[in-house]
Amino acid sequence: MTEATDIWRIASAADAARARTAVDRITTDGGAPALRRVRFLTALTARLRHCLDRGGEWRLLLRVEQDTTAEGARLHASLSPAGSTAPDPAEAHALTCPLHAPPARAGRRAAMPLTEALLRADEDTAAVLSLLDAQETLLQLHREELHQTNQGVLALHSDLEAAAYTQRALLEAEQSARAEAERARRLLTFLGDASAAIASSLSRTAILRRLSDMLVPAYAEHLDVWLFDEEEDEDRGDDEHPRPVREHSAAAVAAARTGRPQCATANLGALPGVDGLPPSALSPRRPLLAVPLTAHRLLGVLTLTAPASGFDADTAVMLVELARRLGVALDNARHYERYRDTAEALQRAQLTELPAPPGLLLAARYLPATWGMNIGGDWYDAFLQPDGSLLAVIGDVTGHGLRAAVVMGQLRTALRAYAVENATPGEILTRLHHMLRHLQPKLYATAMIARFRPGDPQVLWASAGHPPAVVRDVHGAVRVLDAKPGVMLGIPLPCVYPDHRADLPADSTLVLYTDGLVERRSEGIDTGIGRLCQALEAVSTSELEQDPDAAADAVLKPLLHDSERADDVCLLLCHTMKPPAPNRSAAADQSPVHHEPPGNRPSRGSVEVTRREGECRERT
Repeated sequence: MTEATDIWRIASAADAARARTAVDRITTDGGAPALRRVRFLTALTARLRHCLDRGGEWRLLLRVEQDTTAEGARLHASLSPAGSTAPDPAEAHALTCPLHAPPARAGRRAAMPLTEALLRADEDTAAVLSLLDAQETLLQLHREELHQTNQGVLALHSDLEAAAYTQRALLEAEQSARAEAERARRLLTFLGDASAAIASSLSRTAILRRLSDMLVPAYAEHLDVWLFDEEEDEDRGDDEHPRPVREHSAAAVAAARTGRPQCATANLGALPGVDGLPPSALSPRRPLLAVPLTAHRLLGVLTLTAPASGFDADTAVMLVELARRLGVALDNARHYERYRDTAEALQRAQLTELPAPPGLLLAARYLPATWGMNIGGDWYDAFLQPDGSLLAVIGDVTGHGLRAAVVMGQLRTALRAYAVENATPGEILTRLHHMLRHLQPKLYATAMIARFRPGDPQVLWASAGHPPAVVRDVHGAVRVLDAKPGVMLGIPLPCVYPDHRADLPADSTLVLYTDGLVERRSEGIDTGIGRLCQALEAVSTSELEQDPDAAADAVLKPLLHDSERADDVCLLLCHTMKPPAPNRSAAADQSPVHHEPPGNRPSRGSVEVTRREGECRERT
């Protein structure tokens, strides 16, 4: 329900003041909230002042209407020029103030006295100020609460930042620890691999080559090994042609003198367990690390030139430990080489200078193993019997080293002694078998003996567990003497070795050999014998007649050129020839020749024995 509208004419400031006091009474009687009432009156005063500034007569419309949405009423006030039905566009928006209840009709037209209006204005101001004080107090509380919240947030941020810093530090520490552990693992793995590599060889040259391949350039730009034994050997050289003296760094000399690792660098004391020296004149820009090589004695010095990254503490510790293991490996290699050289020298000293009987060309080869301690077991022999026949012998003693070489010498001597009685090959092997069973019960041997008689187109042979010989006939066809051999010499079983015959007319070739020539780990012995037959078949007859040494080399080359040998190799090549036609003068001069020692007997040619490393050559 809408009440009637009250209209106030405003033409002067007094009219405006009376209208304002009337509005104040309406809002007061209507129970309007103080703050809403003050805001309403303030806005109305501002509009009244604006209308007075514009001049003319104005009309103030006050309309109280019942609020249908809630209990109470609402007061609407609007200004328009007098005499105009349309409101002023600048004042078209009516002011509204909520009331708890509509005021009485009589009270809406009654205006307050000006004095009471002034006091009411002060009360309104006091209410507003009180409200402002409460708001300021509340605002201050909110400000303090906000400040505390900000402080808490800052503290939280600080704690979070500290926690993040701590977590980052822990992460970096963990990453650093992981990197250190991984680096230590790599160094230990490298140390283990390098130790295994240098310990797997008994050749000092191979050990040092492997060491250089592993250390350069990852751990050293350059390395130098100073071995005292090699220097002593050089000093024993020819006095007429002295060798130049090697120049060694001061760090290497200090390491040799003190037996302690030395490092020539500007940063002294940077490496643990290593003595510091000033930079070396041989390498002023890169540090030098000199480590003594020791076993039961000082063997030499390993000198390493630092890579671009230099030497750090962990790498230095690893290199010092690797040098210690290198010293042990070099010492083992030195002992092995001396032992091997002794066995090889003993074995070579017992190899035979081949005779040159009429109608027979001989060539022999002995090749030691290329790796491993496999020297001393294989031998060949060829000598004349008292009846003028020639015995060709090939043998192999089980085991290696000095003991095998000594037993080989005993067998060779015993075989020659038994052959003096003109025994057959089978009888000689039977006697050797009995001897070896009694003298060396834990050592065995294989052997094959072939007897050639002048003018006899057959060869008599016997075998004691030895690989079969191969024969090349006059037409170049090759066959294997595959008769069943007897047991090995020394086997704890009684055995009588039979003799066998094979056709061997003039221009035929018999090849005796040891198992090192045909045996390989990856294939059977039959395959190797097949290759030997092919190699012998490929040799020409003219080469066999004119140069048996070249023929022996031609047989060996396809079997040995592409493989390392784990065992010795012996080969004895026997080529038969037609004897020259005898004449009277020659027959008168040759009456007792076959009973004389081979060295004093005239022959078809002189014998030249050539000894080289790895072979023994006889040239007729």
